[in-house]
Amino acid sequence: MTTTKTSSFATFGRGARLATLALAVALAACGKTGDSTPAAQSAATGPQTGGTLVYLEQQAHNALYPPNGGFYPNGGILNQITDKLTYQNPKTLEIEPWIAESWTINATATEYTFKLRPGVTFSDGSPLDAEAVALNFDTFGLGNKALKQSVSEVINNYDRSEVVDPLTVRFYFKKPSPGFLQGTSVIGSGLVAKSTLALSIDQLGDATRIVGSGPFVVAGEVLGKEVTLKARNDYAWGPAKLDHQGRARLDEIKIIVTPEDSVRIGALLSNQAGFIRQIQAYDEQRVTDRKFPVYAASTRGVNDSLAFRPDNERVADVRVRKALLHATNAKEIVQTLFTANYPQAKGVIVSTAAGFVDLSAELAFDEAKAKALLDEAGWVPQADGIRAKDGLPLVLSTYESLNYLQNREVLQLVAQQWAKVGVKLNVLSGDLGSKTIDSLDPEKTALIPAMVGRADPDVIKSNYYPTNRNLLLQKGGISQKVKSFEDTRLNGLFDAIAQEPDTARRLALTQDVQRYLIEQAYVIPLFEEPQVFAGAPWLRDVDFEAVGRPSFYRTWIAPR
Repeated sequence: MTTTKTSSFATFGRGARLATLALAVALAACGKTGDSTPAAQSAATGPQTGGTLVYLEQQAHNALYPPNGGFYPNGGILNQITDKLTYQNPKTLEIEPWIAESWTINATATEYTFKLRPGVTFSDGSPLDAEAVALNFDTFGLGNKALKQSVSEVINNYDRSEVVDPLTVRFYFKKPSPGFLQGTSVIGSGLVAKSTLALSIDQLGDATRIVGSGPFVVAGEVLGKEVTLKARNDYAWGPAKLDHQGRARLDEIKIIVTPEDSVRIGALLSNQAGFIRQIQAYDEQRVTDRKFPVYAASTRGVNDSLAFRPDNERVADVRVRKALLHATNAKEIVQTLFTANYPQAKGVIVSTAAGFVDLSAELAFDEAKAKALLDEAGWVPQADGIRAKDGLPLVLSTYESLNYLQNREVLQLVAQQWAKVGVKLNVLSGDLGSKTIDSLDPEKTALIPAMVGRADPDVIKSNYYPTNRNLLLQKGGISQKVKSFEDTRLNGLFDAIAQEPDTARRLALTQDVQRYLIEQAYVIPLFEEPQVFAGAPWLRDVDFEAVGRPSFYRTWIAPR
């Protein structure tokens, strides 16, 4: 048995002016941002206590069911109001104690036993004990169909829990689950009270109903517009190795939904906001020129990529997919649209991720090779410049993703590159309903932007496995439009990674699956996408967990 203990706003048009006015009203209601208590404004040189942080978020949150924490607005809230069983050090990526003081894992990684920290309570006063932890992971590991609560993508082969004693919980797995320990540290595993787990997914859109044990609690909400978090005064159980313990240093966080990039930046630079999410690359210099820090937090997972749907007959032939891979000039995309914070992809996952393999040679831009492969596959250029085969034009469609920075511009540049080899790419916007439906139909959406963050080898499985995100649209997933595509070899590699307890072997399998994805040209990696934030120079000790969500537990406001 193995024991582990630490392992003045800029305005552009009427919409922006109205948004600016609305934000100004909201900010006025918050009081003077950055003020701290008189005591805190003393001559003390260390971290200060008090004050309100105004945090401008690009999008509103949706259902705050912890496994939905991968959606950035959800994670930004959940990371403040929930604790995790373990803590993944964002610098070393080691797993350290948090709510669990220690743990044991059997040799086959089918049994995990956790000893819990005593005296921890949820904000409603209920105990965060073995029974509560068991219920959380039973829900995350098995789902709850009646409440529409899905199975977490970070938990594989889950069987059941056992409450050994009030502060000891054991988890059993049907097959080895070596990624589970890291899975207990992620946003998607934030611990919530029994009352929260009793709510349906539809009810979990109300942030005021989410009861966690974290350093902040939800004090109020204007649905779709604003969430107010207040420090929990009795909080005393931060990650064991952090230099700060006790209650959060801030008194309050105002999270205000502000979709317009120019308004968020204007508010920051005029000191009406202290922190903002989603800084476009072309705005970075505007911020840094004013000596405001930009934070490019790594998501440590699958690179920003294009994922094909081989069930679509136009991209069913691997030669077509390889042609489009070589017709894609990722270097031009990065140099045209981004900054040094967005390194060109060298493979499927980021270069700092465990198990990374450099596949730069296989990803090389080669327009002549792309044309030759399309010729070989029987796609012939027509009078309009678009290739066709058996009367079928080589026209593909995809939807932009609002979650990815400058995604429309990226896709439009890809479309220009592909046009040079005789392929037309339609970049669609569409409403949320049509986009959701069409994205499950390989005939309507032949490819899709793809990325996911998680500092564990299971991250690739999360993106492409049929019962997870299934971005390749294989049979066996949620889509009913897939006719025949299924890659049993690929899925077997994913299963092997998820079940391999030997670390060296698991990393070798991770490299195998990366090579196979590129060999089959299922994906075209473009660049490593961080999550980019900006903060005021007087905002100190902003932390980010391992995949780039902010944590304000240690954060404080310096006198200005």
